Amino acid sequence: MFNDNNDIFILLRNSSIERKIMVGISKKLFEEWKELAQRELKGKDLENHYWITPEEIKVKPLYTKEDLKDLANQLENLPGLEPFMRGPRATMYTNKPWTIRQYAGFSTAEDSNEFYKKCLENGQTGLSVAFDLATHRGYDSDHPRVSGDVGKAGVAIDSVEDMKILFNQIPLDKMSVSMTMNGAVLPVLAGYIVAAEEQGVPQKLLSGTIQNDILKEFMVRNTYIYPPKESMRIVSDIISFTSKNMPLYNSISISGYHMQEAGSTLTQELAYTLADGIEYVRAALEAGLEIDEFAPRLSFFFCTGMNFFMEVAKLRAARFIWANLMKQFNPKDPRSLSLRTHCQTSGVSLTSQDPHNNIIRTAYEALAAVLGGTQSLHTNAFDEALALPSKLSSRIARNTQLILSEETGVKEVIDPLAGSYYVESLTNQVIEKTLSLIEEVEEMGGMTVAVSKGFTKIKIEESAAKRQARVDKNEEVIVGVNKYVNKNLNEEIDLLVVDNKKVISEQIQKLNKIKKERDNNAVNTSIEKLRNGAKNKGNLLELSIEAIRSRATVGEISKALEDVFSRHKAVSQSITGVYGSAFSEDTLFNEAQNKVKNFAKKEGRQPRILVAKLGQDGHDRGAKIIATAFADIGFDVDIGPLFATPEETSKQAIENDVHVVGISSQAAGHKTLVPELIKSLTENGGEKIIVVVGGIVPPGDIEDLKKAGVSAIFGPGTPITNSANQVIDILLKKNLLS
Repeated sequence: MFNDNNDIFILLRNSSIERKIMVGISKKLFEEWKELAQRELKGKDLENHYWITPEEIKVKPLYTKEDLKDLANQLENLPGLEPFMRGPRATMYTNKPWTIRQYAGFSTAEDSNEFYKKCLENGQTGLSVAFDLATHRGYDSDHPRVSGDVGKAGVAIDSVEDMKILFNQIPLDKMSVSMTMNGAVLPVLAGYIVAAEEQGVPQKLLSGTIQNDILKEFMVRNTYIYPPKESMRIVSDIISFTSKNMPLYNSISISGYHMQEAGSTLTQELAYTLADGIEYVRAALEAGLEIDEFAPRLSFFFCTGMNFFMEVAKLRAARFIWANLMKQFNPKDPRSLSLRTHCQTSGVSLTSQDPHNNIIRTAYEALAAVLGGTQSLHTNAFDEALALPSKLSSRIARNTQLILSEETGVKEVIDPLAGSYYVESLTNQVIEKTLSLIEEVEEMGGMTVAVSKGFTKIKIEESAAKRQARVDKNEEVIVGVNKYVNKNLNEEIDLLVVDNKKVISEQIQKLNKIKKERDNNAVNTSIEKLRNGAKNKGNLLELSIEAIRSRATVGEISKALEDVFSRHKAVSQSITGVYGSAFSEDTLFNEAQNKVKNFAKKEGRQPRILVAKLGQDGHDRGAKIIATAFADIGFDVDIGPLFATPEETSKQAIENDVHVVGISSQAAGHKTLVPELIKSLTENGGEKIIVVVGGIVPPGDIEDLKKAGVSAIFGPGTPITNSANQVIDILLKKNLLS
């Protein structure tokens, strides 16, 4: 009938099809769709197909042009121009792709250096350093409180000599380096600067980022050292020093990542992160800096989880909100309004069950970060719910980004989801929800006040408990955990094992060597100057650099500041009722409650559990969720202080006459610390107290822990109702036998 395809094209252009598309969806046409949809649903209400997200955003099953009619200003944005919703740079990835910046560090500086060099040879384009928990908390490797943590969750750095080894043969004038450090930020950043100097690289050529985001630590991650007020002084001193001496360096990476990992909703993550950012801006201004001196070098760090379109909308909303919030400070440089961010795929979305599923999860999360417009990206390794990443899993994680960058075509178009009815509408709703949360914080007096009162921490913990309840009730599907479970799975995965005792031995040898060879008079002089600077108004980074040059250690510098500022101790708060309210009619939950009542009738009191963290692992999300859920089931629950030694936890358990100690382990210290706890219980009259462990426990550690006397081990993804029933069964059996 037609001579060629062009005839078909002409016919279509002249038909009503194109005209209908051009003018949008008519009311009559929309009603036709609703009628058709209702028939397909066979009488079910279309309203049931609306989704209420954890952020309390109502997501419709269909979006049309009507959803954009009030968003004209939002739709007129262009990349590189205020308010930067479509990206901080005009050309985005079409000119320069995002930086592939894999977060890594383990055991010694020597091992990490070799790993970094191989990563750079294989396509990685920036470095991101993970430090061990001893370093984070300002302790040298020979300190008795860190015996289980040295080299475990990152690289051990005790001095500038370690830092020099870490970057050996890596030119710091050419390599952008990100360092995730907050508590011991002064000696670590000073060590990097002096290591560069001794490489022949001046401060003005250093590029990269120091996290330096202490407010977030008081909310979720807990690797703080000093109280909030003194910690904020350190932040402003670093911003001041770097803005004057390190023009290419990002003085702070304001992080929401750990908030989402701790259980926040995406709007909480965004609101509290941006509110933190405003607080840091105010601190820098109060220190005498001009807004345009430092604001262009502020950067952010967000998590990208499994809610794909919400994550894209979150990053677009972040740039829009930040630009508008910064206007209150009257900057002249448009870069002061531009939000630049690093993203990391979610760790909490990784599962120990059917762990190869994590490769797929990470790929989707990485795509969300890129479509949202991130400037750099880390992709998690699939085995991180079991142990530290192995070389194989690290390579797969890195190659996930290389394939995304080189094979999918995502670099060829800027902000390809712009104009989507759904994405634009969702972005607008995220903006509105986020602004309402920021206003709530501002009305309290700002983020420092909100953090000091524990307000934001409690809000995040409530969200975490609600999310855990949804997962445990199968309302939120996790493939391989609560749906499509592979019960025949019996795969062995080669996991990275760090010999903690070997690392400690090597670090102590290096510490002894540096202390023997250095000029101790010069060290003492520099340390005393640092103390005086802390008491007065000296710039603490400048003074720390001087101390590091003299070969003072991370622990010595941190202790000098602790002498003046004190070491912060958090007051544990807990929530009740949030988890239990979701389970009022759940069979397993009610079964556990009845067993608790049965135990109480026989014992004359409720079963009592001490939920504890050992060592310097501050990740307390799991511990807090267990505490609230077990309390709702009927246990008497004590929450141990963070950073306890095995002996301190044993003493608390015996004094409080608990039946159970539940250890939450996220950072691999359990193999050393849990046997020490059991030994201390046995030696001090607590041999009848049972010990259970939950968290990231590699399969190879399970048998050792059971031989040491652990009664039960619960990996990531274990429903709390299951673990509670198992714990009370152990107690009832023990009660019966005794």
